[in-house]
Amino acid sequence: MSSAPPLVLTVAGSDSGGGAGIQADLKAMLALGVHGMSVLTAVTAQNSRGVQGVWELPAEAVRAQYRSVVDDIGVQAVKTGMLATAPLVETVAELLSDSGAPVVVDPVGVSKHGDPLLAASALDAVRTKLLPLATVATPNLDEVTQLIDVHVVYESDMRTAAEGILSYGPEWVLIKGGHLPTGREAVDLLTDGTEEHWLRAPRLDNRHTHGTGCTLASAIASGLAKGLAVPEAVREAKEYVTGAIRAGFALGEGIGPVDHGWRFRD
Repeated sequence: MSSAPPLVLTVAGSDSGGGAGIQADLKAMLALGVHGMSVLTAVTAQNSRGVQGVWELPAEAVRAQYRSVVDDIGVQAVKTGMLATAPLVETVAELLSDSGAPVVVDPVGVSKHGDPLLAASALDAVRTKLLPLATVATPNLDEVTQLIDVHVVYESDMRTAAEGILSYGPEWVLIKGGHLPTGREAVDLLTDGTEEHWLRAPRLDNRHTHGTGCTLASAIASGLAKGLAVPEAVREAKEYVTGAIRAGFALGEGIGPVDHGWRFRD
């Protein structure tokens, strides 16, 4: 009997179309050789064209799922995604406060299609309850604007964004520059306020990028569960996600997903 692979828990919402959320997280974790487990926070009716409905789970259901997994199986890294409401953010923060495992916080605010996935009333809880627990926070540029009202237009603005997010207490922040309006590269900035790591990859001409943020955060958590240092975990995750974007495929009538299994088909 073989030993269990590293254990990673995702706390996030469901994407019925399978491109993002819990579904993307578990696919990425499988592809990266860890055992993925899940705490579901919300159910969405979602496809390639957008989000048609959202139903949050009660806080007690989230708490019960978490305790069921962690108290019996244990966990070596946690990734948070869509948390939807202030009570759910506060519940998850309370649960994570004594987990002892590295935590990757993806502060999901809107979907790829622009649909809101986090109540405005929950932003303060994300800032003050969740970000201080993060080993790595992974906001994209829209989420930076939501959280700290900084509008990143140029690559140089990413430092200001990182400083603002770090002021809330995460150990590291990864400012994802994929939405920068200019440049031929997808540029991300990873920093703890002292070290800076600029991560660059070609900007790929593929509109099928649904699930990119979820996949990247899950890949980082997978690396941390394997014992990688944060810069190495993020670098490997960026490489994996770049390949997944390159292999992204059409699905339905709108924006298709990245291909989590690209390495098996490459």
